[in-house]
Amino acid sequence: MTSTLNAPPLPQPDLHAVKQRQQQTWASGDFAGVAARIVLVAEQLCDTADLHAGWRVLDVATGSGNAAIAAARLGCTAVGVDYVPALLEQGRLRAAAEGLAVELLEGDAESLPFPDASFDAVTSVFGCMFAPDHAQAAAELLRVCRPGGTVALASWTPQGFIGELFQTVGAHVPPPAGVPAPMLWGSEGHVRDLFGNGIRSLEVTERTFTFRFRSAEEFVTFFRRWYGPTLKAFASLEGDAQDALERDLVELARRFDRLGVDAIAIPATYTETVAVRR
Repeated sequence: MTSTLNAPPLPQPDLHAVKQRQQQTWASGDFAGVAARIVLVAEQLCDTADLHAGWRVLDVATGSGNAAIAAARLGCTAVGVDYVPALLEQGRLRAAAEGLAVELLEGDAESLPFPDASFDAVTSVFGCMFAPDHAQAAAELLRVCRPGGTVALASWTPQGFIGELFQTVGAHVPPPAGVPAPMLWGSEGHVRDLFGNGIRSLEVTERTFTFRFRSAEEFVTFFRRWYGPTLKAFASLEGDAQDALERDLVELARRFDRLGVDAIAIPATYTETVAVRR
């Protein structure tokens, strides 16, 4: 019997390779279709963060620009960064259609292309939580925020609907070994550990966003078509394996549904985290 004390260390994941696969995943489907349904989350976060008109605000992993556009509506000088060019282009079209000045740039949440203390506030809505290196992503959020500035995040919780969706998908298509789960960002203790002494205060509020569809089957069809992680999971399976994943996701949606009538309403918990930079 081999002692665990003498066991060889587990191999560390290649985070660069993981990030490349993630970028391909989020570029698949069209996350803008999902983002259009959750605009309310970004609007709520920007209000909770009490963004001041005139502030320079950065939205990290902005996708098609939900929070950057929300900040611009509040009179902020808004910048968004993401590593999927097609999503940024959709964000530019949205901002132009609303007559809002929003700068959307290509960039990586783990290596933001800005000098230290460049922004009065930094936001991320279900974005930086998916960076494979949590500590590096957190360090970048703090680095580009000025002392006394605000960092505001919306993150899905591990025990909520989206957390369980990822667990369900992971039972069929295992996630990369050794990479921390994105939903950890929805846990107050994890975020406190990540920010450490870089902040002087942190407030966490649990909220609920409700996904609405005509049926559980429509929910699965929608996420299978538009949401990159679900699309890629189905694409990696064949035949009966695809059918099994679909059944499990339909069952998940029905279990969370709070209506039980001719349509479904799925409460999905997330946390709003607002920190003040030291």
